[in-house]
Amino acid sequence: MTPTATSRPPTAVAELPATADLLVIGGGVVGLTAAITLKQRLPDQRVVVLEKEPACGLHASGRNSGVLHAGFYYTADSLKARLCRDGSERMGAWCEERGLEVRRCGKLVVARRAEDLPVFDTLLERAHANGVVLKRISAQDAAEIEPRAITVEQALFAPATASVDPAAVMVALAQEARSLGVVVCDGVRWLGRTGDTVHTSAGDLAAGFVLNAAGLYADRVAGAYGFGERYRILPFRGLYLLGEASAGPMRCHVYPVPDLGMPFLGVHTTLSVHGTIKLGPTALPALWRENYGGLSGFAADELAEVVSAEARLFFTDATFRSLAWRELRKAVRSYLVRESAQLVTGLRVGDFRRWGRPGIRAQLLERATGRLEQDFVVEGDARSLHVLNAVSPAFSASWPFAEMLADRIVG
Repeated sequence: MTPTATSRPPTAVAELPATADLLVIGGGVVGLTAAITLKQRLPDQRVVVLEKEPACGLHASGRNSGVLHAGFYYTADSLKARLCRDGSERMGAWCEERGLEVRRCGKLVVARRAEDLPVFDTLLERAHANGVVLKRISAQDAAEIEPRAITVEQALFAPATASVDPAAVMVALAQEARSLGVVVCDGVRWLGRTGDTVHTSAGDLAAGFVLNAAGLYADRVAGAYGFGERYRILPFRGLYLLGEASAGPMRCHVYPVPDLGMPFLGVHTTLSVHGTIKLGPTALPALWRENYGGLSGFAADELAEVVSAEARLFFTDATFRSLAWRELRKAVRSYLVRESAQLVTGLRVGDFRRWGRPGIRAQLLERATGRLEQDFVVEGDARSLHVLNAVSPAFSASWPFAEMLADRIVG
C-alpha cells in the first residue's frame, strides 16, 4: 500500500545502540535523506537517526506546502540556487518511482500592479543563471494556463513546479532508511554531550561523527559543539486556509511577485497533490519554538528568549515591524482571502472555512545584526556538522543537499 499521512505502517521501535559511526540528530527531510545517502556510501558503517517524536517528519518536513520549487527565486551564488533545481527534479522522480502521487501543474507568478513588472526581469535573470526554465508570457497566455489567474500585462510561468504529499514522503523516507539498515530511533531525545558521548532520553551512546539536522533546535545542538554562536533560531508560525469543493477547480499554483528582500514569498494560492486549493501561508512570529497552538510545546525559557529577540527587532528594524503587522492581519480569514483574491478570481470567504495544520519555520537570525538569514547555513569540523538554516526550499533541495553534507563528512 502506498504510504499516506493517515496510514503510517507499524514499525518496531529501534533500541538505542551503544555506538554509532554516524549519528544524525533529527528525523526531518534533511536528516533522513542525509542518513540514506550516508548509508549508501558507507554500507558497513552504523548510521543512527535520533528523532524525539514518535515518528519522523512530524514537524516542518511533514507540514510544509508540498510544493516542489523550480529554483528561480534565489541568487546564483546561493546554496539554494545550486541545490533547488536538481533537488526538485529528483524528489519528483523519487516519489514517482515509489508510487507516491506527484501533481506536475506548474506555477504562474502574476503582477498585481505595473510596479511589479521590473521584478520579472530579475527573476528571469536568476532563472537563466540557475538553469531553470521560466517563461515570460502575456496576460492572455496566462489565462489559457490558468483561467482564474489575475495579472497586469504579463506573467511568468515555471512549468517544472509540482506538488507532492509531504507527510507521505516522510513516511516513505523513514521506510527506505530502515530498509537500508539505518537505525531510526523514534521517541529518543538528544539531551547533550560529553566529548564523543551523546546523552539521550534513552541512554548514552558513543558517536564517531554527528550530523545535526535538529530543525527548531539546531542552534542549541550546535552550541554544545561550539558552533552557531553568531545565531539563534527565530520561529515563525505558518498556516494555510483550506478550500472546500465549492472553491472550484484550478490548474496550477499562482504566486505574487515576491519581495526579494524578505525570506517569505507572500500570500499565494497552491494546489495540493489532491487538487484542493490552499491560501497562505501566514508567517506569524511565534512565541516559542513549537508554538503550534494554545499552550502546545510551551517552554518558559524559550518564551523569554524568543519574545526578547522579537521585541528588539520590532523596535529597531522597520522591515521586521512592517512584516509583523502584515502577518498579524493574515490571521483573519477574510483578510487572507481578500489578499488571495488579488491573484485568483472567484475566491469567497465561505469557501475557506478550515485552517490546515500549522507549521513552524525555523528561521535563523544573526544575533549582532538582527538579519534574517536568507540562505542555507552549515557549520562544522572533522567531528560534527550542523545544519543551522534549512528553510524553504530545503524540502525541494533535500537530495542534493544530503549529498553536499555527505561530501563534507566522508568526501
